[in-house]
Amino acid sequence: MYPQQIIDALQHVRYPGTGKNLIESGMLEDDIRISGLEVSFSLIFEKDNDPFRKSVVKAAETAIHTYVDENAAVHIHTKFVKQNMAPKSDSVENLRAGQVIAIHSGKGGVGKSTISANLAIALAKMGYRVGLLDADIHGPSIPKMFHTEGCRPISTPVNGRNLIEPIEQYGVKMLSIGFFVDPQQAVVWRGGMASNAIKQLIQDANWGELDYFLIDLPPGTSDIHLTLVQHLHLTGAIVVTTPQPVALVDARKGVDMFCNEKINVPVLGLIENMAWFTPAELPNNRYYIFGKDGGKQLAEELNIPLLGQVPLVQSIREGGDEGTPIALQDGHPATQMFEDICQMIIDKQ
Repeated sequence: MYPQQIIDALQHVRYPGTGKNLIESGMLEDDIRISGLEVSFSLIFEKDNDPFRKSVVKAAETAIHTYVDENAAVHIHTKFVKQNMAPKSDSVENLRAGQVIAIHSGKGGVGKSTISANLAIALAKMGYRVGLLDADIHGPSIPKMFHTEGCRPISTPVNGRNLIEPIEQYGVKMLSIGFFVDPQQAVVWRGGMASNAIKQLIQDANWGELDYFLIDLPPGTSDIHLTLVQHLHLTGAIVVTTPQPVALVDARKGVDMFCNEKINVPVLGLIENMAWFTPAELPNNRYYIFGKDGGKQLAEELNIPLLGQVPLVQSIREGGDEGTPIALQDGHPATQMFEDICQMIIDKQ
């Protein structure tokens, strides 16, 4: 069993009070847990004396047995909170962003955070108000890339609420779980805990007015991706990959996730990172270490724009490791490359 099967099964169960299925009604909590043939999840009701509670729970259990596995041990918990709790970005009082863009990779190690950091800085240098959320709970990279590892955000009273003040560096407002945990210790959290942390970094932070709110997503597809789609109105997504075939397989899945009718987020384009290796002493040479034009070919196949091909050069790697991303350097060829990508993104609005 896997979570999507549970979601699909619950679409066959209607809540009598609205006539809509449990998924449309927003009654499924983001806490599905599966272990072998055991599955547990919570259903959200508006009040504890809901007259349909018992019948809906029973119908949900029957749906799992009917559409997933008749031998499944189903444990359904009920919660009583107001529905329609998932705010969109235009209704999150402390976040007002013109464009909310998710930056995604199907697998780790393709340079997604490097791309995110440089795009954020390039946009800020172009005069835009930029926020950057590091949503990679288990592997936050943004604090190191912005040379802010020792920073600890403070809270500030805003309209009767204590809100987290994002760290600002190089003209970019940032938040990351890396600001709140020991960098030497692993973050070992279940999906629900990670998703709740992301919601806090969005809803309980004083982001203010932004032109661009970039989200550095964790690799793959997980609870965090669903949480962000539910809580923010994403205006677009960018998929990052290397030209290597094993990375392209996962990049294809990432594009499919955003194009899925249940997610339905426009894919602004694909960035092929580490497209070739160019040594500093031979700036006109190209060595296709991970294959040639794999990302370009995938973009053509999926009919999405190729936003850029970023080479594997030492200065880009050093900039991220030293906390001074290459986009800070005026006149550097890589800086111009990131600015060109940003201009393509701007032109798509």
